[in-house]
Amino acid sequence: MNEVLFQPTMFDDLDFVLIAEGAPDSSPFITPWDAPRHCQAMADPDIAHRMVWSGGKPVGFFILAGLSSPHRSLELRRVVAAEKGIGFGRRIVREVKRLAFTELGMHRLWLDVKVDNGRARQLYRSEGFIEEGMLRECLEGPSGYESLVVMSMLSHEFEAAYSPRAF
Repeated sequence: MNEVLFQPTMFDDLDFVLIAEGAPDSSPFITPWDAPRHCQAMADPDIAHRMVWSGGKPVGFFILAGLSSPHRSLELRRVVAAEKGIGFGRRIVREVKRLAFTELGMHRLWLDVKVDNGRARQLYRSEGFIEEGMLRECLEGPSGYESLVVMSMLSHEFEAAYSPRAF
């Protein structure tokens, strides 16, 4: 795999973002936004909207919310890897954990994931996230109501997993 770069999302990146969100293997598992909503997030100082690049081309993006949380609790609001099954999702999650705990000094990193998104749930579990509970039938989708699983990682869990003794 080529080197992976993480950079702030720019206006010129929005076509990729919208296409990636609308892809058949992504859209069932997220709530896609329109371009104005992404622009609003990009301008919000409490949100990090980041592109993921590899081999000189965009391969995904992620959105973090709560950068200024007084409780030091950061939400991983969105992860989209345009190409599935080759490790970009895992690279994104690892970068998000590094940002959250090493760079931003957060205490908690959390997310919610659709209950039927088994691939993402397995990735998050394998990266040390703990399932905290379920938000039952909280989203109305095209085929009925959908539930979300809340998952999180705490700073001491990250530190224990990535301390020199852990290797």
